[in-house]
Amino acid sequence: MGVLVGKKAPSFKAAAVINGEEIVEDFSLDQYLGKKYVVLFFYPKDFTFVCPTELHAFQAKLAEFEKNDTAVVACSTDTEQSHWGWLQLSKDKGGIAGVTYPIVADTSKTISANFDVLNGSYFWDDNDQMQATAELIAYRGLFLIDKAGLVRHQLVNDLPLGRSIDEALRMVEALKFFEEKGEVCPANWSEGKSGLTATHDGIASYLSAH
Repeated sequence: MGVLVGKKAPSFKAAAVINGEEIVEDFSLDQYLGKKYVVLFFYPKDFTFVCPTELHAFQAKLAEFEKNDTAVVACSTDTEQSHWGWLQLSKDKGGIAGVTYPIVADTSKTISANFDVLNGSYFWDDNDQMQATAELIAYRGLFLIDKAGLVRHQLVNDLPLGRSIDEALRMVEALKFFEEKGEVCPANWSEGKSGLTATHDGIASYLSAH
């Protein structure tokens, strides 16, 4: 599994469903450069069991992400038509109606592959075409991308393991705190707590208070 932290997030253009209903053909994270942080998260498949719990949980916290200048973007290897259909299905029927952040359709599998979260056995043939020996779906990858387009945090869970949306929000708040205050975030830091300065006095002061 590749580590993208400290590197430019792979660029892409792909179809996506935005605002819960509109299909666009050339969605890109480039629109957020210089303007917003991005939490890009991958999930395995539409119309499954764990996935809708995550998508609804991100929606429930969306206002808090937006308050922190952060766009939330989802991505799976399903088609944009599949995303759209899932969005029309109510929550009590296993759907994700009410989700408003963009959901990207990585039907070519290249976005998942470039972020190194593609599960399954595959190879590139002599014609530079991807060939698979098993179903190719994304792991539960999550990437926090700063306003300059650099990956600052990544987390990859296996397929059965749902993520903590509170932790994703905490990492956004930590990055924003560091950039605004110039102080680093110690273990279990959360919004409202003090940070650390990179000096002996700063560290000693923090440790004595905790």
